[in-house]
Amino acid sequence: MRTLHGLAHAGHTRVRRAHQKRCAVRTLPGLKANWASPADVKTAFAKASILKDGRVVFNIAGNKYRLVVWINYTYRVVYIRFIGTHAQYDQIDAQTI
Repeated sequence: MRTLHGLAHAGHTRVRRAHQKRCAVRTLPGLKANWASPADVKTAFAKASILKDGRVVFNIAGNKYRLVVWINYTYRVVYIRFIGTHAQYDQIDAQTI
């Protein structure tokens, strides 16, 4: 899967600094994945939240951070739409960001 950066990266620098190794390990399977459907994502990441229209929410670092992506299953592309703390996530609409 290809990963493309999206629009909102609230606190991205802090997340990278504080949990760079942990995040890298967590996202590595996604980079090598070949997800064709939301079921494939759920198989790989059982705790991921599947939203409408290809949106998926991942919990990072014990649910301290949230990662919202939009997956184009046809082209096997993951678009990063938001990464931030749980409190910052609560202030957005994951379906429209």
